[in-house]
Amino acid sequence: MDSDTPQPTEIKLHQKSRVLEIAFADGKTFQLPCEFLRVYSPSAEVRGHGPGQEVLQAGKKEVGITHIEPVGTYAIQLVFSDGHDTGIYSWDLLYQYGLNQEAMWQQYLSRVAAAGASREQGPAPFAQRPRSK
Repeated sequence: MDSDTPQPTEIKLHQKSRVLEIAFADGKTFQLPCEFLRVYSPSAEVRGHGPGQEVLQAGKKEVGITHIEPVGTYAIQLVFSDGHDTGIYSWDLLYQYGLNQEAMWQQYLSRVAAAGASREQGPAPFAQRPRSK
């Protein structure tokens, strides 16, 4: 952990608006939408195992956080409503996300558009109906 990163003083999950609010000791407060945190999860599933291996996360507009688990004194682990629960969100990472949220969000929206994907969750696949005899 970077010793220059301020420690969080308060973490609040706003379930209805699906926003994680984090206040830091330097007075900065960030409101990070659950969708933003999900699509920028620090997990290998999202980031890949190296540069260029990132996996675009589409259809996450309505995702929420169902549980927050502390990880030592340096991070939290988030459990999302779509079942995603890997990736450790360190204080450094969350602070950087707060500082760079606008640019990161625009980059994400550009990637979604370029891929022809959507932030909306797609329809569930149709169940195969048994054929008539």
